[in-house]
Amino acid sequence: MFKVITLSIILVFTLIGCKGETLPKPKGELRLEYPKAHYQPFNNTCNYTFEFSDFAKVTPAKQRECWFNLSYPKMKANVFLTYFPIKNDFQLHVKEAEKMVYEHTIKASAIETKSFSYPEKRVFGNFYELKGESASNIQFFITDSTHHFITGNLYFNSRPKPDSLAPAVEYIKTDILHLIETFQWKK
Repeated sequence: MFKVITLSIILVFTLIGCKGETLPKPKGELRLEYPKAHYQPFNNTCNYTFEFSDFAKVTPAKQRECWFNLSYPKMKANVFLTYFPIKNDFQLHVKEAEKMVYEHTIKASAIETKSFSYPEKRVFGNFYELKGESASNIQFFITDSTHHFITGNLYFNSRPKPDSLAPAVEYIKTDILHLIETFQWKK
């Protein structure tokens, strides 16, 4: 009788224990794809103009005249554009722009810097791409080095998750590069 009970217990545990090991499912992130951008001119009363994607909206910022927010509502992202007239303080503006970039070194795993120059349009500047979990993924400045200085900063209205934000960052990066390429100072 003891053998039958022992074999029954072993058989029950064997049948229960033969199921596959239950593992928690990894948390998945939604992969998003965005429509092809169509660009339109940004008309304003300020000293500059550029083209922006029809996927974005441009609204005036309340802080100062000629400051604008380029918002991407479906991506919950904003590119903040700030304008400063240069009054013998060009180097100060460059240092401030660089300071804003390098404040993110705590969370950024890398910062890629690219300079651009369009002398025929008097458009010069730097483009910074911040990798990793930094709050801002892209920053840039545009200047004519004598009269005008503009900064731009990309922020998402969410916690920085590089993998899940990557498609949106790439989409907006393409838009920002187009903005820079089409940027012009008004005469």
